[in-house]
Amino acid sequence: AAAKNQIRGKIGIIFLIGLIIALISGVASAILSFIPFGGLVASIIITPAFTLSMVRVFLNVVNGCHPSVEDAFSGFDDFWAAFKVTFLVGLFTFLWSLLFIIPGVIKSYSYALASHIQQDEEQKDWKYCLEKSEAMMRGHKWQLFCLDLSFIGWYIVGSLCFGIGTLFVMPYHYTARCNFYEALRAQY
Repeated sequence: AAAKNQIRGKIGIIFLIGLIIALISGVASAILSFIPFGGLVASIIITPAFTLSMVRVFLNVVNGCHPSVEDAFSGFDDFWAAFKVTFLVGLFTFLWSLLFIIPGVIKSYSYALASHIQQDEEQKDWKYCLEKSEAMMRGHKWQLFCLDLSFIGWYIVGSLCFGIGTLFVMPYHYTARCNFYEALRAQY
């Protein structure tokens, strides 16, 4: 309910930011796809900065600030820190998934708040972000899983419009996740 109220009146700018990020990511992947492993390189280079940008946008929305188009590129300010956190979360999740799918899913929820912590705190060391995310998520992974599960229906309906509808569902989902983070942060 809080997420719906927080994105009210801001959905246009959030949609525009998401569209800019999707277009830049798509064009970069398309251009680099002609090079062997170019698409992978594009996603490794671009995804961390845009992930941090989106976290910043939605944390600002949750905290009552109005986002701007420039916020789409704000993750590039801390590119190296964003790269380390995103890459290592992906790597550790992949390694846990080698054991079996379930441990990988559990670890992905353990590290779900690492980018939020990186954005929100002055201490931006990747190890600190991952350890604090694990500590905060201890006993709360199931709650976040259920929150994510509650959006599946919205994503299915959104994808029926050639995926365009998901661009309206994602802000709602991400804002709800940032509210989840803010509620846990208040406890720690």
